[in-house]
Amino acid sequence: MTSRITDPRSRRLKLAVRLQVAQIESRRGSCREACRPTPERQTVVTSGDARRNSVRTKDRNSEEQSKQLASHLTRDPSDSITYRRFLRVRAYVVMTKPRVMELLLVTTVPTMVLAHGGLPNLPLIVATLIGGAASSGSASAFNMYLDRDMDARMRRTSGRPLVTGEVTPRSGLIFAWLLAISSTVWFWCLVNYLAAALSVCAILWYVVVYTILLKRRTEQNIVWGGIAGCFPVVIGWASETGTVSWPAVILFLVIFFWTPAHYWPLSVKYGEDYRCVSVPMLGAIHGIEHVAKRVIAYAVVTAMTSILLIPVAGMSWTYAMVAVVGGAWFVWEALRLQAAARRAEAAARPMRMFVVSNAYLALLFAAVAIDTLVKYRLR
Repeated sequence: MTSRITDPRSRRLKLAVRLQVAQIESRRGSCREACRPTPERQTVVTSGDARRNSVRTKDRNSEEQSKQLASHLTRDPSDSITYRRFLRVRAYVVMTKPRVMELLLVTTVPTMVLAHGGLPNLPLIVATLIGGAASSGSASAFNMYLDRDMDARMRRTSGRPLVTGEVTPRSGLIFAWLLAISSTVWFWCLVNYLAAALSVCAILWYVVVYTILLKRRTEQNIVWGGIAGCFPVVIGWASETGTVSWPAVILFLVIFFWTPAHYWPLSVKYGEDYRCVSVPMLGAIHGIEHVAKRVIAYAVVTAMTSILLIPVAGMSWTYAMVAVVGGAWFVWEALRLQAAARRAEAAARPMRMFVVSNAYLALLFAAVAIDTLVKYRLR
């Protein structure tokens, strides 16, 4: 027979055990209810799984692309070598200041057309432009070599190859000498000795007179140093005629007076850079109103000098109209710059004058070529 528990303490113990079991069963049921999937919970789980799957897919795609790129580079390593060569060639091209060469193209060919009285021989034009480009590139490379300490501290020039290390100073100097020698030999052999001598003078003037002697010492640096930019017209005239005549001198003076009016507004924009390296550009040591007055004076003289070419070279109404109207526009923009500077307006934008000066010179020399060709056709 089974004995019954009659002890009150045993009964109380059994009741306590049953109560604990009931509590445990209750908790299990609530947990099962909480974990039971509902539409809302299923949506959250599904979206989480989708995000995890998306991340895993992106990782797999990135790994596959990396493997493909690595295998491509392994198969054809010449691509990376070609790109490095491209960057190196580009660095040397930057050393020649290609934008400065625009002056060569804008002024040399029209001067040769005027000197010839019509369209010159095409091989002679090409030979003169190639020699002039090498000469200009040599002067610019020497300039970068000599100014590399200053360029490293200026925001505008901090990306130049000798500053970034793309070209070493020794390689840059060798490159400048090679261009100087090759341009001189080129002019001597394919053009004439006078063009070769003028090319050498242009290099020496830009490197020695402007870069070494004037640039860091006087606010007149760009006035007299700008003579180097006047040489393309006399080189073009000498290439065609073997001499330097009065029309070439007039065009030389036009560029001489135009250069300060063209560059001083730029020196205002980058005045902080020039002050940082203690270069006394006019726009760095004087206010914009003072610069505008000087720009007006040089713009007026430039316009008047351009008109002198009409009687000296026998220019017709085509050139005369461009010289008068273009000169008036050039002077008017200089006056606008001064007026805005006096009112201390934000509209006193010096770079507008810089752009206008470029357009004026291009139009003037285009008129030289067009006027000459029209007269040649009418003969």
